[in-house]
Formats: sequence, C-alpha cells, structure tokens
Amino acid sequence: MQPVTNLFSYPRYWAECYGTAPFLPMSRAEMDKLGWDSCDIVLVTGDAYVDHPSFGMAVIGRMLESQGFRVGIIAQPDWSSKDDFMRLGKPNLFYGVTAGNMDSMINRYTADKKLRHDDAYTPGDVGGKRPDRATLVYTQRCKEAYKEVPVVIGGIEASLRRIAHYDYWSETIRRSILIDAKADILIYGNAERPLIEVAHRIAGGETIDTMQDIRGTAVIRKEPLPGWRGVDSSKLDQIGRIDPIMNPYMEGAPCSDDEGTAPAAQEAKPILVQPPKQKPWEKTYVKLPAFERVKEDKVLYAHASRILHHETNPGCARALSQAHGDRIIWVNPPAFPLETDEMDGVFGLPYQRVPHPAYGNAKIPAYDMIKTSVNIMRGCFGGCSFCSITEHEGRIIQSRSEESILKEIEDIRDKVPGFTGVISDLGGPTANMYKLRCKSPKAEQTCRRASCVWPTICPHMDTDHTPTINLYRKARDLKGIKKILIASGVRYDIAVEDPRYIKELAKYHVGGYLKIAPEHTEEGPLSKMMKPGMGSYYSFKELFDKYSKEAGKQQYLIPYFISAHPGTTDEDMVNMALWIKSNRFKLDQVQNFYPSPLANATTMYYTEKNPLNKVSRQGGDVFVVKGERRRRLHKALLRYHDPAGWPMIREALLEMGKGHLIGNGPDCLVPPEGRGEAKAERSRSKGLKPALTRHSAITHQRGNGAGNKPTGGKPLGSQLQKGAANGKPAAQGEVKSAGKGKPAGKPAHKGKTPTRAGSAKPGAKSATQGGKPAAKGHGAKRPAR
Repeated sequence: MQPVTNLFSYPRYWAECYGTAPFLPMSRAEMDKLGWDSCDIVLVTGDAYVDHPSFGMAVIGRMLESQGFRVGIIAQPDWSSKDDFMRLGKPNLFYGVTAGNMDSMINRYTADKKLRHDDAYTPGDVGGKRPDRATLVYTQRCKEAYKEVPVVIGGIEASLRRIAHYDYWSETIRRSILIDAKADILIYGNAERPLIEVAHRIAGGETIDTMQDIRGTAVIRKEPLPGWRGVDSSKLDQIGRIDPIMNPYMEGAPCSDDEGTAPAAQEAKPILVQPPKQKPWEKTYVKLPAFERVKEDKVLYAHASRILHHETNPGCARALSQAHGDRIIWVNPPAFPLETDEMDGVFGLPYQRVPHPAYGNAKIPAYDMIKTSVNIMRGCFGGCSFCSITEHEGRIIQSRSEESILKEIEDIRDKVPGFTGVISDLGGPTANMYKLRCKSPKAEQTCRRASCVWPTICPHMDTDHTPTINLYRKARDLKGIKKILIASGVRYDIAVEDPRYIKELAKYHVGGYLKIAPEHTEEGPLSKMMKPGMGSYYSFKELFDKYSKEAGKQQYLIPYFISAHPGTTDEDMVNMALWIKSNRFKLDQVQNFYPSPLANATTMYYTEKNPLNKVSRQGGDVFVVKGERRRRLHKALLRYHDPAGWPMIREALLEMGKGHLIGNGPDCLVPPEGRGEAKAERSRSKGLKPALTRHSAITHQRGNGAGNKPTGGKPLGSQLQKGAANGKPAAQGEVKSAGKGKPAGKPAHKGKTPTRAGSAKPGAKSATQGGKPAAKGHGAKRPAR
C-alpha cells in the first residue's frame, strides 16, 4: 500500500520565501508583522488554537505551511454573522473548516442529551463558544463571506457524516454533511495526504471539478466517475474474504516431475506480454441504498452501514456511491496510511507546544491534559463497535520512529513551561499497538475483517511488543526524565500475548493505578461491543499483580465500563453490578452508551439489527435499551454504592423478581430503605423540573426519552417489562445467563468465573480497598484528531 507521492516530495509553493511563522496568524496585525498581504489558506476551527501536535488544526496548519503556503487560523469565531470569517481577508486558495478535535454535538451534550456548561478546548473551560453542528454553520458563513472561494471540510465531525447517518440528537436520518453544508469537498480520516494534494492542485489552477478521484475525499456528483464499474451493495452483503493477489509473472509455478525426459521441440511463437490483471476492487464502486430509502427502512440502513465498514481497508476498498435525490455522494477509497518517515515529518514540524499568545494566562484544560504527552502512533485494529477511531483513523497502525519520539520528549523537556521531568503518556488510541501490524502484506492489503483481535486474535497479527519495550527503556534513559507514565488505555488481550510488556509496564510505568477497559462482564454485551471475554482480563490481572509484587509496588487496575450498550439486558447489568461489588470497586467514572454517527453500535441502537453479521429482515435482532429512565437505571446499577440510585434499583429488582438482592448481607446489591430515606428523596425531588435541551420537547423529557408519550406516573418496573423498542419483555423471577448451561443468576464469562457478591476472588485487589473510592487515574486521554 505505497502512495504515489510522498508527503514531503511536492514542489514548494512560491510563498515559502516568507519562512516559518512563530505562530500561525489569527489577526491582520500578525499578518502585517510577517509581511503577508493575504493568506493562501484560512483554517476555521471550533477549538482554541494550541500549537501542539495533539491538536488537529495545528497539525494541518503546520503541514500546509511546510509546503510553502501562508496559513491563517480563525479559532472559535463569532458565528452570528459573516464578519468574523472575513477578519483575515479573502483566502487565495480555499477555506479549511473543522468543528475541532471533538464532534461539536458530543462536545456540547451529554449522553443523556443534557447541555454541558464546560468545554475543555476553550480558554477558561467555558461552554458555548462553538455552535451546534459547527461544520455546517462555519461552512455557510464562509460561503456568505466569499462565495467564490472553495470550502474544504474535514475533522472527526465531517468524517463520521460522509454518507446518510443516524443523528442521535434529533433522532432522524440526516443527509450527508456535504449536502447540508454545501461544501465543495470533504476529507475524511487523517487529512494530511489528501489535503496536501488538494492544496497543490488548486494552487496549480485546477478546480474541484477536476479532482473528483482523490483518495480520502468525498464529493457531490451528478453521476459516477467515468470508467468505473458499479456493483449493487446487495451482492456484497457477506463477510469479505482475503482475495488473492494476482501474480503476472507466475512465480512459483509447478515444475515437471519428469526430469529425465528432454522437452519436445516446439515451433517458435511470438511472445505475448500481457499487463497485470486488474484487481477486482480497482475502478469499482458500490451502489449503496439511496438516502430516501435508508431514511424509511431500518434494515436497509443497517445493510448500508455494514457495507461501509467493509470498505475501510485502503488496500482493497471500493468507492461508495449513495444517491441523495438527483445527486450522488461519491466517497473515494481511503487514503493510504502514512509511512514512518512521513509520520516523523508531521510530528517534527516547528510546533511551539503552547497555546497562542492571544489567550494570555487563560487555562485550556485539553492542553493541560496533554502538554507533556507524546503521540507515538495512529490507528487501531481493535474495531470496537462503539468507537469511531476505526472509521476515522483506520485499522492499520502508523508508527513513528524511535528517534522522532525521543526528540519530541527532549523538546518537551526543553520547551514546556514548568516541566517536572514526568512524561504523562507515551501512547495513542491505545497504549500497546506501537509497530504492531499484519505479518502478511498480502493479507493486510486484502483483509475486510472489522477487527484483527475479535472474536479471536488473527494469526496474521504481530503481537511482539519488543519495539514498545525498547522505546520505553530508551525514553527512561533520557537526561532530565524522571518518570514515563502510560495513560492511554492498554489493550490487555494483546498484552497477555507478550508478558514481557506487562512486566515492563508494572515495574516502571504505572503511577499506582492503570486504566483498562473491559467495558462489560457479560458475554451478550461483549459480543456486540466486539470486546474480549473476561478470561483475558483475569489473565492480565494475574500477571499485573504478579509483576507489581515482584517490583515491590502496590498497584491497582481501574476498569472502565459502559452501561446501556446495545445488547445489554437488565439481567446483564445486575450481574455486572454484582461482579463490581464482589471485586470491591466503587466506580466514579461511568459512561452511558453514546450513539455517535456511523459507529456499528449506533446502527444497532437505531435499527435493533446486528450489522456485524449479515443483515436480514428475519432474525438478527438486538435488544436495545432506550428511554431516559431505563438508561438511568443501567447507569445507577454501575454505581450501586451511590444512595441516589437506590430507590430506582430497589424498584427494578422487585419487578424483576430479585428482591433477595435487597438487604444488608454480603450477597445483596443495595440496602433496604432506611429511616428518613423516603422523606429525603421527596425533599430532593420537590420542585424539580425536567432538564431540557433545544433538541427535546417537554413531553419527550417527561416521557421515556425516545419521543414517546409521557409515562403518566407509571412505576419504573412496569416500563421495564415492556423491554426496549423491540417489545421484548423483561424476565420475571430469574436471571438469564449469557452462556448456555450456566446456573441461573450467575454471570457467564470466558475463562475464570468470579465468585458471587461478598466473596471476592482470592487474592484480588482493587482500587477501592476498605471502602475508599477509586482514583480517577494518573492521566487523561489525548484529544482525538
């Protein structure tokens, strides 16, 4: 999968004579100091401008600058009019628009659609500095400012909306963001490769109409590209296989076994040299069901989602075509991943590693979280169904060289104000995928698996952690570095394949707590999440505890769980709550499932079908938790220790026939109602009103959160019996196990089975000993690009 052109091999644009800007300018005054009369490219972003390689707009801006372009940034503009979008003047080439490092809707609203009042990407952590659906609003203002200037949209928000998609906040199917925003071209995924090509071609005098086939882009067309062959998606709705690579020279062809016989004389004939046979995915596009059809048919929507996820490997992906009325959205195959030298070049650009001086002393929380962390790779081959990394960055791991990473650590040591000698993270989307790739180039190029590690680790996948171990050791040895912490989540099912990594981690790189993400304990939800069973967790914990003890350290694992994920029943949540209690955890950081656009789990949530398997109208149904009260119950079960959730949990347990779990015994989940508790609850509830968002009517909030009629005061249990939107009733009087043949009431797990509440697993330690709450960990996740 070699690109035609290296990122840094393009001829420089003439404006390179102006040199490198200390900070990309955000005002006319800064442009004047640089001697610029205009900007070639103006970037508009919903984030504050932090000149750091963990912030997408800084990477894109510095990358374009390295090509010779004069780049200005308009950060968090006033979107009430076009005026703020004109502050740097008319760009000579194009506007580049992004909502920021986060989707603007996820940034602004909680998983329960409640308004947030903070924003980690804004000075002072102030909310409301970007509009809802920021990419649409910014694009429209740019068009108002200078109608003739092309607008290129990108970033996570645009990437996840490149075709028709389910919108959780309005509970509708929305058109491709290209149609609604009226942008000229969309770049999805990491943008460096396609954006640099677009920039140079526009600078060379081309228009968007002449650059419709650039990998990693989507455009609006009247008809498919000429010379491309269309295939209806209904003919491809099956799990892909590894297609053989055609060998035009027939190397390794079988030879004759009769070595003693002289070959018969043959008449001389002309030699015909034929070109290599075209691979079946080349110059081929898949016709997805039209927007109008997926809007009305959930099965077709699930089918389209499944096809899109099969067409994500740059080595064999086909283009996609989806009709929107009399136009089509044309999605070209993904861009080729960056090579190591290109990754080094991107991260070696002249970042100042601090926020723009215009912000003064204002704190930007996202910057504070990552200012001493280092991104060592991109991509993730885990393919978790609720995660958007695969849709955005791809499955193929793109790693930097050791030299590049070590140099960045030295830059942090020398440039970051107040550096204490501690690197907060060496990681990326995951901590331990550095330089892990498919061992077979042919398999890597042609594989259509959604995950390289689920349901089992692919035999082609390299799990040798030697490069990561060597990197950690060299980083520790750098002068002035006291500690290297690992804050990115560890993929423990891969780590157990190489215990040396766990030993290195436990001995040197854990600050007391290590976060990992089992996400659930029950096989039903785990199979929909595409996560490993609990057997891998126990194997990792055993090794982690062993090596921590050998190092003379008392260290704990902090597990992260998701509630209300598609495929999760009430029994699953009760079983997980019992497991959490039996292991003496008290979780403070819990997350209700958040349906983000294009994720497989979001497709399950909306359609109640499973796109991980072949989609059909009969069978394949997924149990889905919908409605605000029921989602609150699932979250309350994760926090069984919080008295605020006890009334709801008691009511549900009684309705489910699990009254024996209410009491003060070690096998009970919540205590019985205490004196004064009911009075306190009434006092707490008195005068409270439903929380509203601009996306929800009052009846919606008073009802079940799914747009249904108000509950009319019915008890929670009577609602639970109705099940999810698919009408499945809740079980009465028994606990269904996720595995066959398991005793009722016990959770099913792969590998070792935990004991019931009150009898913790022998030798198990947790982050909450003696009733103390778990710590929140020693680092924060890096902002996603």
